[in-house]
Amino acid sequence: MLQTKVRILLPSLDQARTVNAVLGEAFEPAPLAVTMFEHGPTNHLVEAYFEQRPNLAALQAAFADAGETAPLSITIEDVPDENWVSISQAALPPVEAGRYVIHGSHDNARVGARPNGLCIDAGEAFGTAHHATTLGCLLAIDRLTRNRNYKGVLDLGTGSGVLAIAASYALPHARVVASDNDAIAVDVARANARVNGAANRVSFAVAQGFDHASLRCAQSYDLIIANILANPLIRLAPKMRRAIKPGGQVVLSGLLITQAAEVFAAYRAQNFALTNRQDLTGWSILTLTAR
Repeated sequence: MLQTKVRILLPSLDQARTVNAVLGEAFEPAPLAVTMFEHGPTNHLVEAYFEQRPNLAALQAAFADAGETAPLSITIEDVPDENWVSISQAALPPVEAGRYVIHGSHDNARVGARPNGLCIDAGEAFGTAHHATTLGCLLAIDRLTRNRNYKGVLDLGTGSGVLAIAASYALPHARVVASDNDAIAVDVARANARVNGAANRVSFAVAQGFDHASLRCAQSYDLIIANILANPLIRLAPKMRRAIKPGGQVVLSGLLITQAAEVFAAYRAQNFALTNRQDLTGWSILTLTAR
């Protein structure tokens, strides 16, 4: 049985990061694995593996939607069926995000023991900090928790659990909840919490949005991180407002720069104020405060 490999040659690191993030977070059908390499003295190469051959025009349209208009060299070829997720792990270097260092188990010796080192292997759940949206959320957590001691934290759409684990490190006395609509992702996140010594700091739930008994109580959280996609974020705005305490903060990610205004408009209608916006390689991370 064959799989399909897409190879995209790019002239800059920022462009490679944008394309890497689009493939990993916004493209359907989702790839099995995405990797990014240096390719010569200045170029970068992004490779993605798919179970089925993606449409070239759809790929180009997805990159254009993210603002990536420079000419791209894209090749699509069939390759033998292998576990490309495992093979690609060794290509992912450690990522620094404020106080945090996110790394795979293959880099345990290189990184060593660090107070805020998080071991997160690429796998069946999204979130290794190599994508701009996860990186932006980690930077927001680092920034916010240096100035405030939050008591109730929700990581909505937790994926690998990296954001919930990071929050639990910065807020050891907080109640941290992580939820996802994918039961496999929740199992992966729970395992990552154990690996990183956070099993007793984070509780987990399989839930579609706030549709879970443990998530329905009004004003339960003073910090919510939601790294999902623009349309679900818009739909969740009223429930997000109900769940957050007055003066609490919400970090929204998974939205393209071109989608930020529409997402913020939905939250402004729920009486949120924009307190910070960070744009990273085609993606926006919004920090909002409930008034």
